[in-house]
Amino acid sequence: MADAPEIPDEAEVRARWGAFAWTEENAKKRDEILARYPKGREQSGSIPLLDLAQRQVGAETDTQGWLPIPVIEFVAREIGVPYMRVLEVASFYTMFNLAPVGRFHVQVCGTTPCMLRGSDDVFGACKNKGLIKGKTTPDGLFTLTEVECMGNCSSAPMVQVNDDNYEDLDYDRTIAILEALERGEQPKTGTQEPGRHTVEPLGGPTTLTAMVSENHDYRPEWGNAA
Repeated sequence: MADAPEIPDEAEVRARWGAFAWTEENAKKRDEILARYPKGREQSGSIPLLDLAQRQVGAETDTQGWLPIPVIEFVAREIGVPYMRVLEVASFYTMFNLAPVGRFHVQVCGTTPCMLRGSDDVFGACKNKGLIKGKTTPDGLFTLTEVECMGNCSSAPMVQVNDDNYEDLDYDRTIAILEALERGEQPKTGTQEPGRHTVEPLGGPTTLTAMVSENHDYRPEWGNAA
């Protein structure tokens, strides 16, 4: 769905990130991550180390973070593998950004369940707030990306903004979330449906109803079902 990003590797990128190194705090986290794996299996730490590096870049740029080529090369050296082995990981998972993004990375699910539940209205709200798919707003605040399923089909449509999910959206709820972020506020995460806690059925459960008030044991009833 999403257009492949143009991976920047210009002289200014290397000038800015060529000397990338862990902060003191992240160096300790690096050691903790690598300690999880046997000697010689450091490549298993590719994903958590890339995530750690992206978050450090984000902290330094006041954005969600991204992975410049020199930073990916740095992670490859940290685990002693060719650069391509780490780029393969970074380019496979959409959790990694290979091009700069804004402070808030708005990832809208456009897969079938979300589409049937109104993701077009979510995209419409984003468009009317000046967000364009694959682009960052001129103020550097928002980057909009269309993504595949993120596993919230029971509370579709949904978006992920940085590390937070917002579910049961419509046009107005999406606008409210974006405007709250603009104001520097933290919107309520999860479902936006009043009275809904997580993904319990709207209107209340119709099966296993005894579980609403107690941890009911259905086994005797199942045993007598025949």
